[in-house]
Amino acid sequence: MSVLIKTESLTRVLPETIPVTLVKDVTLSIEEREFVAITGPSGSGKSSLLYLLGLLDRPTGGKLSIGGRDADPMDERERAATRLSMLGFVFQFHFLLPEFTARENVEIPMRKLGRLARPAIHERAGELLASLGLAEHLDKRPDQLSGGQRQRVAVARSLANDPPLILADEPTGSLDSKSSEQVFAILENLVRERGKTVVAVTHDLDMAGRMDRRIHIVDGRIE
Repeated sequence: MSVLIKTESLTRVLPETIPVTLVKDVTLSIEEREFVAITGPSGSGKSSLLYLLGLLDRPTGGKLSIGGRDADPMDERERAATRLSMLGFVFQFHFLLPEFTARENVEIPMRKLGRLARPAIHERAGELLASLGLAEHLDKRPDQLSGGQRQRVAVARSLANDPPLILADEPTGSLDSKSSEQVFAILENLVRERGKTVVAVTHDLDMAGRMDRRIHIVDGRIE
């Protein structure tokens, strides 16, 4: 299996009056079809690391490659194109646009990437939602859905452009136990059945223990 993410001494320091180190000297590699947990205490740098891996923030030191491509020379347009084609994101709070239906929210990444015609985008969004048990909720707005349903819409949106890598930041953190288990099962299925790589930040050590491996962060470093 090939390596999807590779870092060498990845570092992120906020240039405040007193500099704040978010991530320090992180070296890791993540391969295709891995189900990886990132754990650590609150404020340890877990989410900061995930944002670096997802090209949502730039490091102040070290190296990062995505799919064999060095991220450092990429300009903002290249970074945005790479996020659209290679990365899917699921956050603790779903960040669905409230004025759009479930299907319309899932269509947004496909429209931005521009690979498919409108009818194909419409059809694929419906198929993704149906595959996650939401066939009867395609035309509902987020405020008409439960928390677990909204998070499943967010997972469908992350899959819109069929990226190889899904990055999840506390994907079950705001859900009850039943909905958490449903979302975990969906993420696991993405790896086992769809061949995706899933990297998830989580405080839930039980959830982390059921994943392929765990990367534990303390004070911005891998422990």
